[in-house]
Amino acid sequence: MDVWSWICELPELADWTDLHSPHIFELASSKLINSGDDDSSARSIRLRAERTAGSNSDALVTFSVCLQGFHPFSAPKTLWVSDTCPLNAEKPFLPLLLQLLEEIITRSPMAAQSSTCPRSQLQKLKPEPISWIMDSHTPESFSCFFNLVFIMRLFWLCVFDAPSEVGSLYFESLLGPNLDALKCERAPVLKTFLVTVGADAELCFMRTLGYMLTKWLILREVGVGLHVLAPALGQQVKFSYATEAHGFWALKGYASILAMDIANSPRKSSKFPVVEARDTVLKYALAHQQLEAVLQLEYSVNFYDSYIRVIARIDNLRFHVAKLGFKKNENADYGEERHLVSRVKVWVGPEVGATYVAGLSLGRSTDNGERELEMKKVVKGSVENSKASKVKTRARTATRTKMKNWRWDQDAEGNTVIFDAVLHNNINGQEVAAWNSNIDNTSDGGDGKSSGNENKFKGPNRPFTKTRGLVFAGDEYGEGVEWRLSKEMEGSVLKWRIGGEVWVSYWPSEVKSSYFETRCVEWCDEVDLPLIPGK
Repeated sequence: MDVWSWICELPELADWTDLHSPHIFELASSKLINSGDDDSSARSIRLRAERTAGSNSDALVTFSVCLQGFHPFSAPKTLWVSDTCPLNAEKPFLPLLLQLLEEIITRSPMAAQSSTCPRSQLQKLKPEPISWIMDSHTPESFSCFFNLVFIMRLFWLCVFDAPSEVGSLYFESLLGPNLDALKCERAPVLKTFLVTVGADAELCFMRTLGYMLTKWLILREVGVGLHVLAPALGQQVKFSYATEAHGFWALKGYASILAMDIANSPRKSSKFPVVEARDTVLKYALAHQQLEAVLQLEYSVNFYDSYIRVIARIDNLRFHVAKLGFKKNENADYGEERHLVSRVKVWVGPEVGATYVAGLSLGRSTDNGERELEMKKVVKGSVENSKASKVKTRARTATRTKMKNWRWDQDAEGNTVIFDAVLHNNINGQEVAAWNSNIDNTSDGGDGKSSGNENKFKGPNRPFTKTRGLVFAGDEYGEGVEWRLSKEMEGSVLKWRIGGEVWVSYWPSEVKSSYFETRCVEWCDEVDLPLIPGK
């Protein structure tokens, strides 16, 4: 599907004289069973372009999405109509793109629930940045971005505002075959768009995308024939991008929970896992979640007579498991059930095969345990009716060990530094991401208590926020690392790698269930390292 190319190839003003002759682009179509060769029995989703009344100096075109063959007597039905676009303008279809983006943002799960940022403040996008995006990319790469935007807008139209047969055709013929538009090498315009529009609009856009993908993944998992369309789905739906600015390297990543690989789960070791009825509803609620990560590292460059020193340290790691829903009471019985981050691995370093690095120095890893020594002395005395008094003494000592929730380690693979944070149960020291109820020595009664889960969301010393989020700041893990580079690299801009791997785990928190799982996702990208004095 290449909607943008079709739009750009619409007739010129001089050739488009018939106001009643629309141009039609067939987005998807299917024939009814036993319909033979009769085209009138075909069902289709179409995009129409119609020139409205007006002189050549103010010619306008309007786009609409229509259904054909889904209603009695095959009567067409219009689902959506665009604002008018001036054909004689320098960028005639900029209003169309702005309208699609604004309607996607205002319909996102975040915009529907947010109490701190109303919809009205997120609805309008400035046209100048979007116009710059159109000019600064090749027609092929921009076409890929526009097609993704159009598919996202069609999601609300076909799945929520149309009969179920339309939604089925959308998932099978439109969304599934075009998921490769999310591949990083095919989405340079998407990265530029997210950086340009700001963090608020970015979250709305990505949560809309996450919600759409979640619905597709649910249908694919329950088995409705969609599994044959994208066998390598897990490698397609995760998305990340990295930036460099003001002494920061930052990587932002998004992944639907269902798109993450299963790392630990009862069904991973069982060919035919048994799923109780109550767990089916729980799994459906858990599926509507998305991991959102920000990996931010601070770096500095110092120049010396014979070498260049590059220092990097963790500045901020932020993780949030967003609930992709529209109503506060949606799945109310499982509203507090959320995946939590149980392990984080971040790496940064030069490109593979780099020979300009002369040395690498790591910082220290954190101490995991703290011991407290407590001593009590008790003196008891008694005076009896005798010439000598009797005094009895007793001493008692006690040692108490406290376990930190998180342990930070540093490691190296070649010249790449690896920061590894692992969540442990502060009661028994067990690694949370590797917890397995089948080998645990304690009985949890089917509610996940043996994992220490009940201590992670309650109380003043909990390691997570109230929304199951997680923030690591530089003062919590401030040990930096250092590379020494050849002086010959001065004045160049190097490409360095930055990446992250995140594990999320789930155990029941407020409900009684034996269901648990751990999933993981990996992102990797490139950032600039300018070795220019004064920069």
